Amino acid sequence: MTRSIVASPSFVAPGRSRQRGVALMVVLILLVLMTLLALVSLRSTLLQERMSSSQYDRSLGFQATEAALREAEAVAAKNPTVPGAGCTAASGVCATPVATDTPRWLLDDAGWAAISKPVDDVVAGSLAVKPSYIIEYMGRFDSPYCTTAGDPDSSCDFQENHYRITVRSHDNDRADVTLQTNYAVP
Repeated sequence: MTRSIVASPSFVAPGRSRQRGVALMVVLILLVLMTLLALVSLRSTLLQERMSSSQYDRSLGFQATEAALREAEAVAAKNPTVPGAGCTAASGVCATPVATDTPRWLLDDAGWAAISKPVDDVVAGSLAVKPSYIIEYMGRFDSPYCTTAGDPDSSCDFQENHYRITVRSHDNDRADVTLQTNYAVP
C-alpha cells in the first residue's frame, strides 16, 4: 500500500476559501490613501509655488517703482515749472491739488495715463516694468531746519518747495505697486 505524502486541499487549509481577497482589499485601500496623500501634497506644493511667484513679481514691481521714484525726486529737485492748473503729462508735474477733487493717485487707468510721465528705462530682473509718476506741487513752506539759534531778534525766512510724488507700477496680470513720498526742495 502506498501512501500519498501530499495532503488533500481540504485538510491543509480549511479556512482558506474565506480569506481570499482580503489582502487585495487592504492593499487597494492603502493605495487609495497614499494617492490622496500625494494629491494633497501636490496641491500644497503648487500653492506655495504660486505664492512664491507672486512675491517675486511684487518684488520686481517694487524695485522698478522705487527706481522711478528716485528719478521723479531728481526732477523735483530741479524745481520744475508748475502749471497753473491741472497737469503737464510730458513732465508729470501737476499744480496744487484741489481739496474737493478726487486725489490724483486714485484715478483709473485712463486718468492716470493722461497725467503721468512713464519711465521707460526701468528693467527689474527679467521683467520689464513700466512705472509712471506724477509730481504735485504742494506749496512753499517754512523749513523745519531753520533755527535762530536762540536769538529772538533774528528771523528765519528759509522756505522750501514741497512736492508730493506718487509712482505707480501697473500692468495686466502683474502686481500693482504704488509708492508716495513728500519731497522738500530748498
